[in-house]
Amino acid sequence: MKPWAIYHEHQHWFRPLFAELDRRGIPTLALDPRAHWYDPSESQSPLGLVFNRMSPSAYLRGGLQGTFYTLQWLDHLKRLKVPVVNGLEAFTIETSKARQLTLLQSLSLGYPRSRVLNHPSQIEQAMEGLRFPVVLKANIGGSGAGIVRYDTKEALYQAARDQGLDFGIDHTALLQEYIPARGGHITRVELLGGKFLYAIEVTTTGDSFNLCPADICQRSDGVELVRSACPVDAPKTGLKVQSCQPSDQVIHACEAIMAKAQIDVGGIELMIDDRDGSIVYYDINALSNFVADPIHVIGFDPFSRLADYLVERSKG
Repeated sequence: MKPWAIYHEHQHWFRPLFAELDRRGIPTLALDPRAHWYDPSESQSPLGLVFNRMSPSAYLRGGLQGTFYTLQWLDHLKRLKVPVVNGLEAFTIETSKARQLTLLQSLSLGYPRSRVLNHPSQIEQAMEGLRFPVVLKANIGGSGAGIVRYDTKEALYQAARDQGLDFGIDHTALLQEYIPARGGHITRVELLGGKFLYAIEVTTTGDSFNLCPADICQRSDGVELVRSACPVDAPKTGLKVQSCQPSDQVIHACEAIMAKAQIDVGGIELMIDDRDGSIVYYDINALSNFVADPIHVIGFDPFSRLADYLVERSKG
């Protein structure tokens, strides 16, 4: 069989996946988006399947050159009809929080009241009608990167005047109302093959915007989790996690988001707005890391089910 390619730049996040595929005797290649090339004239690929695990936050780890390059390579693979998990359409949504808002709007789903802008000079007009606090997000982020909270108009004005606003690597930013999460937690729904896989509640103080489930170190009952997908010296985040069962309404909405975005494997983050009790969807992840120590949190190994899914996709 042709080898499968796992296309990624983070050496720790995907160790459990490689271990599962190795256990099954499936030949795999680790392709690094930070240093890669392809021949646009080729008529067939030596790869049997490509699993795109490129992270939008790669630019924080010296991987900026991989972000926009990946769009070109995925388009090439699409022409060759290579089975790609989380292909061009999915990665296009993954790398644009602005497009995520357009998608949510098209499905009539709730999301934080937002403005999209490309220059600090537009801040004063853009903030009209927004309730403070607000957050400024880089359009291409990940792992909480480029998100700053401003509690007052004056603080935001001052940051704009001081040229202290980060619009990210594509010079596009979102200005959004900060949503107070009811119960102090958010919900993350994971989906596989576009269908519900499991969900977790993450308890947060609201001080951190990095809610990577692979980095959370405690269950809600205080039991320490084994984070096999992360470095042993990864900082403890103080976040806590527990399994949960979303309503049918939420599950159907998340599956609709995945279908619209053409994301095969991913996660949706949402919360209840404590101000009015509405459901707010605020992040769509095509690169979605499974929760740390899943057996003790959700009761099963999602990497085994992911491997099953990849096997089916490789058959075309």
